[in-house]
Amino acid sequence: MTTANLLVELFVEELPPKALQKLGDAFASVLHEQLAAQGLTTAASAVTAYASPRRLAAHISAVLAQAPDKAVSQKLMPVAVGLEADGQPKPALLKKLAALGADASVVPSLQRVHDGKADVLYFASTAQGASLAAGLQKALDEAIAKLPIPKVMTYQLPDGWSSVHFVRPAHGLVALHGADVVPVSALGLQAGNSTQGHRFEATVNPVVLHSADSYAQQLRDQGAVIASFAERRADIVQQLKQAADKVGGGVVAIEDEALLDEVTALVERPNVLICQFEEEFLAVPQECLILTMKANQKYFPLLDAQGKLTHQFLIVSNIAPHDASAVIQGNERVVRPRLADAKFFFDQDRKKTLASRVEGLGKVVYHNKLGTQGERVERVRAIAAAIAKMLKFDASQLQQVDQAAQLAKTDLVTDMVGEFPELQGTMGRYYALND
Repeated sequence: MTTANLLVELFVEELPPKALQKLGDAFASVLHEQLAAQGLTTAASAVTAYASPRRLAAHISAVLAQAPDKAVSQKLMPVAVGLEADGQPKPALLKKLAALGADASVVPSLQRVHDGKADVLYFASTAQGASLAAGLQKALDEAIAKLPIPKVMTYQLPDGWSSVHFVRPAHGLVALHGADVVPVSALGLQAGNSTQGHRFEATVNPVVLHSADSYAQQLRDQGAVIASFAERRADIVQQLKQAADKVGGGVVAIEDEALLDEVTALVERPNVLICQFEEEFLAVPQECLILTMKANQKYFPLLDAQGKLTHQFLIVSNIAPHDASAVIQGNERVVRPRLADAKFFFDQDRKKTLASRVEGLGKVVYHNKLGTQGERVERVRAIAAAIAKMLKFDASQLQQVDQAAQLAKTDLVTDMVGEFPELQGTMGRYYALND
C-alpha cells in the first residue's frame, strides 16, 4: 500500500484566543482517530497539531492512499429460519443476501455457528478498504463537528443562499497527501494546496504549498507565520527573557501561564518590545497596575529582584517593522489612560475611610435569599465573636476581631474593586493601612 504524509488546514478569519490551543489539539486528534478507525493510518503514523490565530491544521505521517481490504463476517439468521429441511434457501434468506449484494449461489458457502441456542448462518465476504478521499471527508466532517466550540455563528457563503455554522467564517481549506491535493470539502470550501500567510509581512501571498511536509517551513519562510502553537509559545518565552536581560538590573517578566497562552494565540510571528510608563504611577498598589496591564492590554509587567513592579513592561507585537518606535509609542499611549484610571480610583477611594463605607454594604445584595452584604457582615461578626470567646480572647482582642469582621467586606463598595473585582480583599488591606 502506498503511504505519504497528510496535511489538512482550515484557514479561518479569526479564532477565539482563549480556546485556540484546545481547538488545534482537538482538530488534529479527531482527524487522526477517524482515519485510524477506517484503516488509513499505519503503526508508524504520528500526528502534529498546528494552531495560529487564523488556522487549525494537522500533519499526519504515513497515511495510506487506500485502506487494505478486510474480511467481514455478517450474521444473517438462524438456520431454521433461512433454510428448508433439504438445505434450499427460504425467501427471507434470499432477500437478506440480495441486500448484501449476493445471491443464492453463496448459500453453500455460508458458515454455520452455534450461538448457544441454535445454529446461525453467517456470510463471509471481503469489504473494500476506504479510499483516502472518502475516508478524509468523513474524518474532516467529524473533526469539525466535534470541535469544543460552546457557541457557533451562522454566516452565508458567497452564493448568497447557502449558510454554514462555525466558530468564525472559514476562507480556505488545504488537504495534501504528499504533493497531491485530496478532493474533500468543508464549510462550503473545496480543498486546494494554497494558504494565506501573515496579513502584513508575508513575502508571498498566497503561499502555494509544495507538499504536506513543507507546510511549517514554507509558512515560516514565505508566510512569516510560526504555525506551531508550542513553537510560538517557546519563542515568546525566549524573547521575554532576552528583553528583560536587555533592560538589566535583574528584572524579570511576570510569570503567568494563562497570559502566555492567550498572547501566543493572538500573534502569528511574535516580536517582543520594551515599553515604559511614568514612574508616578508606581504610587498606586502594584496589584492594580499589574492587573490592568495583564487583563486589559495583554502586557507583561517587569518586576525587580525584590518582586516590585518597575515602570517598564514588555509587549508581544504581531509585526516586526525596521523602526518599532511607532509600535512602542502606540502601546505606551494606550496603557497610560488605564493606569491613570487606576490612580484616580485609588486616590478617590482613600478620601473615605473603610468604616464610613459600612453603611453602604446594606445596599449591596449578597444573595436574594440571604439578604445584603450588610446583613452578611452582621452574621460574620456574630460568628467571629463566638469563636473568639471560645478561644478566650481578652476585651481588646475581641474588639479587634469585631472591627476586622465589620470592615472585611467594605472594599466591595470602593471604585477600585468595582472596576477590578479580582482585587477585593487586596484593596481592603491597602485602604485599612491608609486609615
